[in-house]
Amino acid sequence: MKGAKGKGAAKKDSLKPVDDKKVGKRKAPAKAVGKSKAKAGKAAKDPNKPKRPPSAFFVFLEEFRKTFKKENPNVKAVSAVGKAGGEKWKSLSAAEKAPYEAKAAKRKTDYEKLMTAYNKKQESAADEDEESEKSKSEVDEESGQEGGDDEEDDEDDDDEDDD
Repeated sequence: MKGAKGKGAAKKDSLKPVDDKKVGKRKAPAKAVGKSKAKAGKAAKDPNKPKRPPSAFFVFLEEFRKTFKKENPNVKAVSAVGKAGGEKWKSLSAAEKAPYEAKAAKRKTDYEKLMTAYNKKQESAADEDEESEKSKSEVDEESGQEGGDDEEDDEDDDDEDDD
């Protein structure tokens, strides 16, 4: 009987998910703080930047969703559509995947063209910003002038010397 108690005690020790949940709840706010720091360091997303092209699987999934919803109108879960699409994609042969891969490749080339145009636009905008953001001292240095405060101080010193 002592052996049975020992086994029961071992089960009690191993069944402590309640303690883990408490610890997990304490850690959650710390993670949120860490995420906010990471977000603060990130640059804001540019809404004009072109979206990345979908892979061949996602091109396939666009068409598969339509057929799946027609066949299964009662299924509303997105996960069910994704799982069914993944299984169907795995079962396709390379020849059956080829049209989707071709569409994905075409979209990728279109995206690359858009990105080169976008990057050129960003570079030209950055050049204009650099010129407009120069401080007054940088503009004065380029034109060969010094700050006006120093000259006024020099004149005051000259007046004192005359006395």
